Amino acid sequence: MSQNSKAKRDKRKKQQAKRPFLRLNAQQQVQNHAVLTNEDGQAVAAIGLQGREWLLAIGGQTMGNADNPVPMLAMLKHLSNVQEKEGRKVNLEYSELMQKLLDTLAAEAGQTADEYLDKLVSEFETVEAEEGADAAEAAEGDVVEAAADAEAAPADAADTDGKPQA
Repeated sequence: MSQNSKAKRDKRKKQQAKRPFLRLNAQQQVQNHAVLTNEDGQAVAAIGLQGREWLLAIGGQTMGNADNPVPMLAMLKHLSNVQEKEGRKVNLEYSELMQKLLDTLAAEAGQTADEYLDKLVSEFETVEAEEGADAAEAAEGDVVEAAADAEAAPADAADTDGKPQA
């Protein structure tokens, strides 16, 4: 080795750009691939890719993760439909990668991307309708019980003539 090699090497190292240290548990950046925004332009919900994992964030909080983002996209589309029915203006935009994933899954199912997404969205609407019907039945049952209790209460009051029993 020459006597100047260390000096050359040190000079080369100083000229190179500094690179950050990689930490073992460092979080990778999340790349948004679908964003639901309100009329003010604020993000309401988003689907992002962090490494190889898809994340669903609603209201700034991570709500879940999955290997396949298409069901989460259907959930955001359903949320968008619900918001529009309530009179709020929202906008759902998604990336080319998300569109390619949707196209691939739709082709496997023998459908267009829009048909496939609409089918997934309708599943959310069906579940919501069933839950609404169950809640309505429970409320109706509560009303029937309350009416039965109201009918029974006057009969009990007549038997006791308003006097407490021991």
